[in-house]
Amino acid sequence: MKSFRGRDWKRPFRLCSVQPFLEATIISIFILGLFYYWFGIANRYSIFLYGHTTVGIPLSQPFDEMTRSRYWMAGLVAAGMVMLIYMAANWLQAQLAVRRNQHFLPSAWWHVWLFGSVPLIIGIPLITMTVNRPTLPPALAAACVVATLLGLAVALLPGKWAAEQPVDLFWLAADGVGLIPSLLLLRVIELPGRGLSVSNATVWIFSVGGIIGGIVWLAVMTFLRIWRRKEMPRSGALLLAGFGLSYVLMPLVHYLLATPPAYRYISTASNFFAF
Repeated sequence: MKSFRGRDWKRPFRLCSVQPFLEATIISIFILGLFYYWFGIANRYSIFLYGHTTVGIPLSQPFDEMTRSRYWMAGLVAAGMVMLIYMAANWLQAQLAVRRNQHFLPSAWWHVWLFGSVPLIIGIPLITMTVNRPTLPPALAAACVVATLLGLAVALLPGKWAAEQPVDLFWLAADGVGLIPSLLLLRVIELPGRGLSVSNATVWIFSVGGIIGGIVWLAVMTFLRIWRRKEMPRSGALLLAGFGLSYVLMPLVHYLLATPPAYRYISTASNFFAF
């Protein structure tokens, strides 16, 4: 099975490359538009849960630990949107090319990433440090940039597969689901220490149960691949699929589906990462 990178690293980067430049321009405008909406237009009390509290957690403030993480988690939510749209766009272009007896050559992901990183490095701090109140300090603005660029790299990787190997991408995504419990549920061990009213026994049951469930899922996928005579995924591709699903797609799923329609908010990092 091909890796996510394939021959992309061997394709020379040229500043005059039109296709990746146009794609990067659209993507960067889209991401900066999201940041401007979240930080400059939307109600901060909704998007970042200012003044929120629950059992065992004090009233949230704009720069407490949980709220600070919501700012850079916005970059991962934006990357999740880009991942879905970019895969769909590449798949559609490839299908249209086939109908016209043409060949669609998707851009190398890192070409798009390099072109797009420049406006994001400039634009995200300009937005987060100047619009609305409170504005972010430089360190938090930089964290937003780093999270966005890391998330964008993962988001762009499956674009080539969506165009050239959509069935293999589906299988790999199904494999990656088996890593989600291990990547996300291990963090619940920290919850009692963070003031949440759950017992140690409960969190250990969730953690161990999640790992066992993931192993069972991967075993089933292995059986299905053997049955359907599908090549096994490389470990690197499988790990990237798990990361993409857990840390790029799931923050978006939380934002769109796990929050009230009239009260969309960005999750705190502790819902996805262990610290």
